[in-house]
Parts: sequence; C-alpha cells; structure tokens
Amino acid sequence: MKDQIAALLTNGDKLAQLAVGWAPKVAGALFVLIIGLWIVKLLMKGLRKMLSKRKLDPSLTSFLISFLGTIFRVLVIISVMGMIGIQMTSFIALLGAAGLAIGMALSGTLQNFAGGVILLIFRPFNVGDFIQAQGHSGIVREITIFTTILTTVDNKIIVLPNGPLATNDLTNYTKEDTRRVDWKFGMAYGDDMDNFKKAINDFINEDSRIFKDPKPFIGLIELGDSSVNFAVRVWAKISDYWDIFFEMNEKVYKRFPDYQLHIPFPQVDVHLHQQ
Repeated sequence: MKDQIAALLTNGDKLAQLAVGWAPKVAGALFVLIIGLWIVKLLMKGLRKMLSKRKLDPSLTSFLISFLGTIFRVLVIISVMGMIGIQMTSFIALLGAAGLAIGMALSGTLQNFAGGVILLIFRPFNVGDFIQAQGHSGIVREITIFTTILTTVDNKIIVLPNGPLATNDLTNYTKEDTRRVDWKFGMAYGDDMDNFKKAINDFINEDSRIFKDPKPFIGLIELGDSSVNFAVRVWAKISDYWDIFFEMNEKVYKRFPDYQLHIPFPQVDVHLHQQ
C-alpha cells in the first residue's frame, strides 16, 4: 500500500513538472493562435475593401476571400502545432504530395481559374464589349471564373476558356469611346481627282456624327490595274461606327455620277494586230 502511494506521488510530481514545462508552450501557442486568427481576419477585411474598390465580380471577391482566408488559417494552425512540439514534417509532406497530385489532375482547370482571376482583376474587357480572340468575335455576355461567354452578331453562343484568353492576343473594339472609320474607294482612270476629293469632302461634311478633329484624311494609296485607289479615314463615336460606314458606301455608289465620277471595275484592253 505504501509503495502504491509512493508511486502515485512520484507520478503526480512528474505530471506536475510536465504541466509546468508545457504551460508556457501551450500559453504561447494559444496567444499566437488568437493573434494569428485576428490578423488573418483584418487582412481579409482589408482585401475585401480593396477588391470592392476595383469593382470585381462579387462571386470572385467572395471566392478569393474564402480561399485565401482558409490558406492563412491553416498556416497559423500549422505554426501553432509546431510550437507545441507536434512533428509536422510528415503532415506537410503528405499535404504537398496531395496538392501536387490534385494540381496535375486539374492543371487545365487551374489554368482557366488563374486566367479568370487575371481577367476579372485587370479587366481587358467588360460585359458588353465587342472583342475578337482565339479566332472568334462577339459581344461579351458573361465572365465567369473558368470561362468567358460571347454572343456573336448572328446570335450564336461561344464559350472561351479563360486560360488562353488571358495569355494570348485579344482585340477589344469597344474599349475606347471613339474609333477610326476606314474606307478604300476607287476612281476610274481619266476621272478628275479634284472632283473625287470634293465629293468625299461633301459627303463627310454632311454627316454631323463625323468628328472635325482629328481632321478627316483623303490620300491616294495605289495606282491599281483598273482603278486609282484612295484611302479615306475619319473619326467618330464607337456607337456610330457602322451607320457611318454603310451610309458612306451608299453615298459613293449613288452620287458619284453627280460629280462626273465613275466606279471602276476590272477590265482588260485587247489589241488585235492583223498580219
């Protein structure tokens, strides 16, 4: 009986010593855990405000906050477990191997996710813009985390993966408020060039949608096989682009004869020599 009591007292002393030895570690770990989680909360709050100011898609903002918050919290917990004395080497190696396997399996999906994040942060285009990319063109209907959806001019739906979209060439036709309208008009050989310029200038001045500054440009660019070709360039609002383009073509076709001008067409002169 005395031996049992002595053993209990001895074990109690060891437990007390162990508790005294562990108490600072546990207290420090709890302190780091509380402060770490508090700092993560502040970081996520600041990140949310920053992303809101950049007017990111709400779904992307929530996803990023949740994703980054989870990663930071896991890092804090791993640090706390290491302070207590728990060996984390095997656990971290296991997490790394699992992450590598998942990353290889979802490489294409992760690439599209990263592309979606880049597109939503840097905004090379917005919903409603007309773009051309990856051999397709259309109006941006929706930007999601993994894909961008276009509506073509003939009302077809095209789904583009965000990965290539964020890393390859892309043309945005409606990013700016103004755009240059270009034509190439031909005049028949023998027609008066001054009449041609007067006709084009009259057509331009009649259209109030065409800007006077920058100044419209008319220049001879080519002496073709069957025509004298001119470049005509004007500036206008992007919303007026196609109306101006088509109406100018109609004016040239209908009213060139009023200026003694002829619309050329391919022709071949044949000379016969009699022996």
